[in-house]
Formats: sequence, C-alpha cells, structure tokens
Amino acid sequence: MLPFQPPRRPSQAALDALRGAARVPVWLPWPLPPNWLVTGFAEVGDERSGVRASVVAISGPSITYGPADMLLVAEEPGVGLGAAYAGLPGPDPGAGFDAGPPHVKIDARGHPTALWCAGRVPEDRAAYVGEALGNWLWTIAWPAEVGCLIALADLSLRDLRDNDQALDLPFGAFSPRLDADVQ
Repeated sequence: MLPFQPPRRPSQAALDALRGAARVPVWLPWPLPPNWLVTGFAEVGDERSGVRASVVAISGPSITYGPADMLLVAEEPGVGLGAAYAGLPGPDPGAGFDAGPPHVKIDARGHPTALWCAGRVPEDRAAYVGEALGNWLWTIAWPAEVGCLIALADLSLRDLRDNDQALDLPFGAFSPRLDADVQ
C-alpha cells in the first residue's frame, strides 16, 4: 500500500513539487468556476515510485448558500484515494458503476470524458467517477448540491503537468477537506 502524504498548502511551490513527481494527471478545471480558488493539494506515493494519486482542491461559493469545496482526484486503479474521499468502501468505484449512460460529460485535456455518479456516497457530498488517460478521474463536491456544478458548468480540465501552460492560479485558504481521514 502506498502512503498518503501530508496535504500541501496552496502555493506555486506546492504545485510545482506535485507536478514534478506525478505519474498521474494533476487535474484542474480551467477556467475555474467564477469566484473559485485553488485551495490545496494531496498525493499518494513515495520518492521511489512517484505520485500514483493526485488531488487538487478548489473552493468557492455554493450554488445555494455558503462555501463549497471540490476535490479532483486522478489515480491509478487500486489506489483507493478517490473512493476514500467519496466515502465508499474499496479502492475503486465498484462493479457496475458505469452501467447505463453517463450522468455527466466533461472535457479532460481536450477529450470528451464520461462520468457516472459514484454509488452510495454520504448525503453531504456528490461524487462522480470515470476514466481519463488510463486513470480514475474522481470529482467529489461538498455540499451535495454542488454536484450539479460538475454537470452544468461545462467543466474543461487541464493536466497541470503539461508544460505549455502559464496559468496565474488564484490561491485561497487551505481546504479542510484535504485533512479528512482517508486511510
């Protein structure tokens, strides 16, 4: 089992460190939804094997009231970080999660990507999962109503590992969602 590393505070240095070690995408919706900020990073892996799961946290206003949080997780199959943040047992979304048509389609690095609701998650969140670039792609949002942002905002994800980007990311306060007990 690969170790969950301590979450990183939102900064360009933290992003650069994650990008340099990541063997999986480091997804970010770009442009960000209006008034949303990048609020931290997390990872699973070590110096020898590299980062096998990456998390980018973003936060902003909820569509109903108060603050909202979203985690974008990219991970190799079997790692289990996305399922842990989604509140699901097991390392992957489970058999039959993709039965039927997708619930949402987003753009991931220029490719249409299907996402399905991720099983029976706790009532306080919404979680969607699919596959992009041979890895699981999870979007987990709090409160649950923010899940419609994933469907309605026409999200376009960029892989922050790509070198052809000079994004001026707006950083905000550290997301408490990254400190959740995921082990």
